[in-house]
Amino acid sequence: MKREEKITIIDSLAETLDKYSHLYLTDTAQLNAADTSALRRKCFESEIQMIVVKNTLLKRAMDKSDKDFKELYGVLKGSTSIMFSNTGNIPAKIIKEFRSKHDKPVLKGAFVEESVYLGDDMLDTLVAIKSKDELLGDIIALLQSPVKNVLSALQTGSSTIHGVLETLSNRENN
Repeated sequence: MKREEKITIIDSLAETLDKYSHLYLTDTAQLNAADTSALRRKCFESEIQMIVVKNTLLKRAMDKSDKDFKELYGVLKGSTSIMFSNTGNIPAKIIKEFRSKHDKPVLKGAFVEESVYLGDDMLDTLVAIKSKDELLGDIIALLQSPVKNVLSALQTGSSTIHGVLETLSNRENN
């Protein structure tokens, strides 16, 4: 590969690193073509960009990026596939689901929510991380709960008041 091609790839990778807020480094070596295609299809359906890249080019792109990826340098060995995502836990869910039938991909490391996670044993932790949309949903549900209680009490109270007024008006008529 010529030097100009390498520079173009590094610049493109650095731009992609800055574009996405989360990335997962995985080992997909020894997956056959059909399994690799199935994994890529799942990633595409979940709006995850998956690419295979040389470790040296990725390291240089990480150096050019505005983010601090230094803790991930140690896992840049062997075959590396990168999963880029704007939702922190979706790649972990895909990896876990895919591994129910396959041995790979193995999680090498991840950069999620400005934090670094190293090793395959962190997969369950990453699955459990709530996405921004899930957190907003939880907050909205928490905020709605007291309002619903007040409205329910007012509705119950109005029917009670209505019943009392009706009973009093019936007494006066008798």
